[in-house]
Amino acid sequence: MDIEYKVNQPLTADQFIDLLVRSTLAERRPIHDRACIEGMVANSNLMVTAWKQDVLVGVARSMTDFHYACYLSDLAVCKSHQNLGIGKQLQRITQQQLGPRCRLILIAAPAANHYYQHLGYSHNPRCWVLEQGSALDNPTMLG
Repeated sequence: MDIEYKVNQPLTADQFIDLLVRSTLAERRPIHDRACIEGMVANSNLMVTAWKQDVLVGVARSMTDFHYACYLSDLAVCKSHQNLGIGKQLQRITQQQLGPRCRLILIAAPAANHYYQHLGYSHNPRCWVLEQGSALDNPTMLG
């Protein structure tokens, strides 16, 4: 398979949305909110992509300080190219961009838990999410 990997290759919102739809990630991403998708693409500071000729077939989209933590927000490979090692290679290249103490952090879809454990990730149950509009100082939450 002739796949070319690129680091921080410019990517359009349309290309990203198209890949999300062709992968299984579209159902968990705001593909109908163009401004949000454009912001996701424009503000990621580490993006590794996989291309078959001029067609985007995979992406690892991350936000990182390159020294301590790298949050791998999106890992998507189109369905027709899954199980070929593309996702694994996207993660390898992402990791190669990071400093020696930087850890790769991600939130996996429940169906993908076995995949990440198989690759060597350790499970960490200490993730907390604050949705937009939720008050940090909600009086019912203070003890």
